[in-house]
Amino acid sequence: MAPRCWRWWPWSAWRRARPPPAGSTPSFRQQFSTQEQPPQICVVGSGPAGFYTAQHLLKHHPRAHVDIYEKQLVPFGLVRFGVAPDHPEVKNVINTFTQTARSGRCAFRGNVVVGRDVAVPELQAAYHAVVLSYGAEDHQTLEIPGEELPGVFSARAFVGWYNGLPENRELAPDLSCDTAVILGQGNVALDVARILLTPPEYLEKTDITEAALGVLRQSRVKTVWIVGRRGPLQVAFTIKELREMIQLPGTRPILDPTDFLGLQDRIKEVPRPRKRLTELLLRTATERPGAEEAARQASASRTWGLRFFRSPQQVLPSPDGRRAAGIRLAVTRLEGVGEAARAVPTGDSEDLPCGLVLSSVGYKSRPIDPSVPFDSKRGVIPNMEGRVIDVPGLYCSGWVKRGPTGVIATTMTDSFLTGQMLLQDLKAGLLPLGPRPGYAAIEALLSSRGLGPT
Repeated sequence: MAPRCWRWWPWSAWRRARPPPAGSTPSFRQQFSTQEQPPQICVVGSGPAGFYTAQHLLKHHPRAHVDIYEKQLVPFGLVRFGVAPDHPEVKNVINTFTQTARSGRCAFRGNVVVGRDVAVPELQAAYHAVVLSYGAEDHQTLEIPGEELPGVFSARAFVGWYNGLPENRELAPDLSCDTAVILGQGNVALDVARILLTPPEYLEKTDITEAALGVLRQSRVKTVWIVGRRGPLQVAFTIKELREMIQLPGTRPILDPTDFLGLQDRIKEVPRPRKRLTELLLRTATERPGAEEAARQASASRTWGLRFFRSPQQVLPSPDGRRAAGIRLAVTRLEGVGEAARAVPTGDSEDLPCGLVLSSVGYKSRPIDPSVPFDSKRGVIPNMEGRVIDVPGLYCSGWVKRGPTGVIATTMTDSFLTGQMLLQDLKAGLLPLGPRPGYAAIEALLSSRGLGPT
């Protein structure tokens, strides 16, 4: 059995951690009595939310000890397994997390599945406080006929496959088809499209898994359609990812100019980031490229396109019914304006042939333990500023706190706030007094269940 505990990882070449932004709690460090028992705090999840929460607690309490529990053998969550391999700069935050893990008051407890190997109430009995930061481990389903056919995958699973996430290593996507369809128009959708279309010689320079690289070398996918229910003003991807797609070697974009009619006037009042993004889409769709870019596009062997105002109705099976062969899309129109506009079907539909369908319509959290309240509709743990409602001493941070939105910086701010609330409660005497055994008690429980470290 794999070992369950590492205190730190010897990646000494990584840079020193940057201090977190100044917040409202620097004086906490001086406010805690040196006579009090060192608080034992448990964080469940070792992604950005977990590590940023731990970082805040360790910085602002001079004696706090934090154990970070993780179901995987290794830490860092979506930073390790969710970031595209050709985006190494996004993974630089691991340097900061590594410095946190090296603290003598922090320990990583890997290969422990909270809710299965150990219950949340057992953690609460062993620690002064428990913070749930386990993220969004599931994906939103399409809930359409044919979704179960071979050739249909969630984008989350596909990303996990090319990043080496253990639960997705055996995904084995068949890339022998000519056309792939990605449902959703966020950054993950563009990441997946980019990986499908990037020449293998470029991917060789990244940390993509060898198994995925071998499959991508044999890929016959030449066209990728990225489909959205709404229009160009509602896309969820950012300008950086769009620019990367436009400049992707060996590819050319396909955009329908009619999708952009009247858009020039409507973007005058939108926020600047949305305006710049839409202007780039407009130029790509309507302007004739310069001579150099035209020559590059003419020599491209692969294409990608954005299909707007389309909603999935059904995955179409092959004649023998054994795999996906296309997707039926309902044509939509918008009701309302701006980002609040809602897509409604017009009654028309179209069939788009394809051999691979990737659903990228969002992540969602799962309930972790029957003892923890969970809002299934919103996919979050009910909380007030990170305090779990009606469960004193239990907190949450990150996506399981607010939903799967925002970037790493958003999660940092969110997690610091949860840490601040926990320290306020500790100072106010709202958390258990007296010593708590911490990991010693949990280690004994795991050992009694045949799950102890080896």
